[in-house]
Amino acid sequence: MLKEHQDAFGRAMYDYFLSGMKDQYIKEIIERDDGYLDASIGLEAYFREYRDWHPEEKKALRYARGRILDVGCGAGRHSLYLQGKGLDVVGIDNSPAAIEVCKQRGLKDALAMPLNEISSGLGVFDTVLMLGNNFGLFGSEAGARHMLKKISRITSKNARIITTSSNVYQTDIPAHLKYHEMNRKRGRMAGQIRFRVRYHEYATPWFDYLLVSQEEMVNILDGTGWRISRFFESAGAFYTAVIEKKNKIFMGK
Repeated sequence: MLKEHQDAFGRAMYDYFLSGMKDQYIKEIIERDDGYLDASIGLEAYFREYRDWHPEEKKALRYARGRILDVGCGAGRHSLYLQGKGLDVVGIDNSPAAIEVCKQRGLKDALAMPLNEISSGLGVFDTVLMLGNNFGLFGSEAGARHMLKKISRITSKNARIITTSSNVYQTDIPAHLKYHEMNRKRGRMAGQIRFRVRYHEYATPWFDYLLVSQEEMVNILDGTGWRISRFFESAGAFYTAVIEKKNKIFMGK
């Protein structure tokens, strides 16, 4: 769980929320462990209404059903949409400030909790959302395999995971290509990014975030009891996946 001085992402989100979602100058800084710095595109995307969502997100959310666990729920846009459809949704995030935003926006069940602390105490879920590139929260290939098995234990027989990632290989930016090679040399996946988020005096601890290609995601799922049902691809590197327990039929892309 992030302490107050570590909650850079949540604090930026909360300040943006307090501004009436109008202050476009509120941004987080991403600091990668090779020294690469980048500013976020802004906080507006976390508050975007359904009509403005990417088409692949809309298509994927049609597969959400039953009781929902929204992992890394951020400002709660997916949770609030599904709650408005009458579904029972639990949103979790390791950012207390983000959870406060969710509560103030009307999410009924929002908990400050990191992914690795999920347990049977939360109950049984039929759908797990890991949208907004949140497949990355697994951190590593080993972390993904471990957590997928853990998620299996708190989900129903026909459960689904709806998640997003980005194919890191779809880039020609020299700094990113150099980072991929550095990762390979130290025995990491090319898209296993180590970074922290900064905002004013706030800074998260350093953490790993895993971005994978579709092929890599399929390979990671092997042996976990989960498999790809379908992919929804965008024009760029970003894509959405619907993952189901192995009693479901593989439908490919």
